[in-house]
Amino acid sequence: MSNQDIQATWHYHDGTKHPGGRLMNPQHYYDPSRNPLLFKIYKDLPPISLPLDSSPSVPALEAIAGEAPTAGGEPALDLPTVARLLYFSAGITKYLEYPLPWGRIPFRAAACTGALYHIELYLVCGDLPDPSTLPPTGVAPLPSVGDFAGQGLEAGVYHFDPQALALRRLRQGDYRQVLVEASAHEPSVARAPATLVLTDVVWRNAVKYQAREYRHAFWDSGTLLANTLAMAAAHRLPARVVLAFVDAEVSRLLDLDPERELALALVPIGTAPREPVPPAPSVTPLHLEIEPYSRRELDFPAIRAMHTASSLSDAGTVAAWRSTPPHLARPAPIGPLTALHPFAEDELPSDPIEKVIVRRGSTREIAREAISFRQLSTALDRALRSLNADFLASPEALLNDAYLIVNAVEGLAPGAYVYRRDRQALELLKTGNFRATAGDLASTKIWLPIPAWLSSFWPTCRPFWPAWGIEATGRHSSTPALPPAGSIWRPTPWGLALRA
Repeated sequence: MSNQDIQATWHYHDGTKHPGGRLMNPQHYYDPSRNPLLFKIYKDLPPISLPLDSSPSVPALEAIAGEAPTAGGEPALDLPTVARLLYFSAGITKYLEYPLPWGRIPFRAAACTGALYHIELYLVCGDLPDPSTLPPTGVAPLPSVGDFAGQGLEAGVYHFDPQALALRRLRQGDYRQVLVEASAHEPSVARAPATLVLTDVVWRNAVKYQAREYRHAFWDSGTLLANTLAMAAAHRLPARVVLAFVDAEVSRLLDLDPERELALALVPIGTAPREPVPPAPSVTPLHLEIEPYSRRELDFPAIRAMHTASSLSDAGTVAAWRSTPPHLARPAPIGPLTALHPFAEDELPSDPIEKVIVRRGSTREIAREAISFRQLSTALDRALRSLNADFLASPEALLNDAYLIVNAVEGLAPGAYVYRRDRQALELLKTGNFRATAGDLASTKIWLPIPAWLSSFWPTCRPFWPAWGIEATGRHSSTPALPPAGSIWRPTPWGLALRA
C-alpha cells in the first residue's frame, strides 16, 4: 500500500468517527483500574539524572509568539537547557489523589487524552558541553547555571524518564547522521546539536479509546510540542517540527517495537558549529528489555494499517513529499469583520512561560467568567502567528483555520466566528448563543459549554492530496487535520490559546 492510497485514510477516518465508527467496538468497556503502565521503564539501563533549573525565563506571551530576544547571538545547547526542554514538555509537574479505581495520578506538563500519556520522548545528540565552559554570547544565562559546572552529556541516543527526571542511554556515540539521512538531509536536522524524537505507545491510549488512538497520537503530541517550541523560543534556540522521515530507520535507531510504538515527529533543537555531522556508528538491534505495560494487550489492526499506509519508505519519497509545500487559497470574507485589538507590549502580562505551563498543566480548569475582547485578541494574535515546520512553505503559511464559538467576551457579540489571520480580524459567521451547541459538538465533554470562547481548527485537506497523498490526512493528521494534527495548545496567562 502506498502513501498515495487515499482510500486507506478515509477508511480509517470514517471507521473511527465519533460516535458509531465501524472500526469501534460499541461493547468496549474501559476499566481504569487496569490502566497500562504510564511510563516506559527499561529494566537494565541506569539513570542519568537531569539538572533541572525551574527559574523563570521570559513572559509566556513572548515565548509562544516565538519572539524571545536574540541580541548577542544564539546560545549553545547544553544539558541544563535540555533538562528544561524535557521537563516542561513531558515532565511530571504534580500528583493528584483520586478515589479508586484511579488512585494517585501523575500529571504532566502537557495535556493528554485520558491522562494516559502515551507520547514518549527520545534525545539523539552529539556531545553537549559543560555550561560553565561556554563562551559568553550576550544572552543572560539562567541564574543557577553555575550549579551545573562539570555537567555535560556525551553523544548518544537517550530516552527521557519523567518519573526519575533522568535520561537512560540506549546507544553511545553520535548517531545524528542516521536522522539526517532518514529526513532526506533536512537542513535543520543536519545543523542541530540535538534532536528530540516523539513516539506513540499505542496500547497506553488504545486501552480506553480503541482504534481512535491514532487520532489522539497527534492531538497529544501537539500539546507536548506546543510546550517544547515555547521553551526553545524562551532559550533563544531555533526549533523545527519535522514530520517527513523514513519511519523504519528512526524506529530502528530507537530500538522500537514497530507493532507497539510508532515514531511521530522529529524536533531538531539549536544550531551546532559548522563542522559536518560525523558518520554514525552501525545501528545494530539492541533488544532492550522493558517492563510490560499490561499483563495483556489488545491489538488494533486499524492503527497499524493507517500508520503503515502513511509511512514514508525511503529518502527519495521523503524529499519528494517535502518538495511541494501546499498553498491554501482562502475565499474572501463575506461577513462583517471585527479587527483584533491586542494589548500593547507594555500592557502584556508578565507571567513567565514556566509558571504558565505548570499552572495550566494537563487539567481542564475553566473559569466561569467573561474575558475582554483585548484578551481574546492577544491570545489569537500571539498563538497563531507562525509555525516552523517542514511541511509549510513558510512559518506564516499555516494550513488550518481557527473557528470560534464566542460565549462571553466583553465587547464582542456572542456567535460563531472565523479568524482571518491575513486581516487580523474576526469574521462573523452567525450570531447567537451556541453554548449548548458547543457541548453537542464534543459529545460527552460537558465542560465545553462553559468557556468564554472556544476555538476549533479545521483544515481543507482536499487540495493537498495530489502532492501529499495520505500524509496530508493520515499519519501526520488524523482529525482530519494537516500535520501536526489536531491542535497545538498554547498556554496563555488567561487560559489556552490554540496553535496548529
